[in-house]
Amino acid sequence: MEKRKLGNSGLEAAPFAFGGNVFGWSANETVSFQLLDAFTSNGFNLIDTADVYSRWVTGNKGGESETIIGKWLKQSGKRHEVLVATKAGGDMGEGVNNTKAYIIKAADASLQRLQTDYIDLYQTHFDDGKTPVEETLDAYATLIKAGKVRAIGASNMSTDRLIASLKASEQQGLPRYETYQPEYNLYDRAGFEKTYMPLCEQYGLSVISYYSLASGFLSGKYRNEADIEKSKARGRTALSYLNERGLRILAALDQVAARYHSTPAGVSLAWLLTRPTVAAPIASATSVAQLQDIIKGIQLQLDTDAVHVLNEASQG
Repeated sequence: MEKRKLGNSGLEAAPFAFGGNVFGWSANETVSFQLLDAFTSNGFNLIDTADVYSRWVTGNKGGESETIIGKWLKQSGKRHEVLVATKAGGDMGEGVNNTKAYIIKAADASLQRLQTDYIDLYQTHFDDGKTPVEETLDAYATLIKAGKVRAIGASNMSTDRLIASLKASEQQGLPRYETYQPEYNLYDRAGFEKTYMPLCEQYGLSVISYYSLASGFLSGKYRNEADIEKSKARGRTALSYLNERGLRILAALDQVAARYHSTPAGVSLAWLLTRPTVAAPIASATSVAQLQDIIKGIQLQLDTDAVHVLNEASQG
């Protein structure tokens, strides 16, 4: 399988990142191990998680996803076959924080949960908007020098702060963000394409998109309000997509999926891989059957006609 470079980091990822937000939430430890086994046995290697996953679940404190991944890494012996991408800066009880002291403390906690000596891709999850970007990058410099982090990325950062970070890296010899993780999918296009895509192209950042299936809407499972009632957790979010444009996109996905003997979800992910700068869309699954459907979609090679149909339907 052809792998894609993650910026100038030297890291290469197969074109699909498993979204570890489900571990310790909608996938228990046993199911999580099955998913990770199936994911890696199909040649994929990028596992995306964060220290805050899954703090939103009643009784959880955060770190549950990393803990499960750490147990799997130890049991499977596959640490050197995968890229572990995790994040810091999210609210673990002390608010969003990008100070040097906090980032270093968070990294050590993640390493302990992951049962590993190093993080392949360490990402600024949220930006507190006040810590000098140089201080945050200096924290990463310390971690990289110590061998605890290989490369860094960013997510959920304003364009001004992202540009400031990239310029600080250039001017002061600090580590550089090599990846950017935005919300990006066939429905949610404008926010990324108008502002962040040109930046990523200019600076050579590789994109690892989240909400790649628009909270499940692009899987085609939510086509009316009755469908939404069946899944109240994600259904409420999917309701915002249930409009004329959303239905037009689903119709285009159905059309292309029928032609390729695939699924709307598969075609949605395949479309992302035709987009400039996208290295690996993130998607989650809670069963091996779901995962296999995603993998089939990732392996599709959409032609220009199919891409045109999808682009036309999603304009607006």
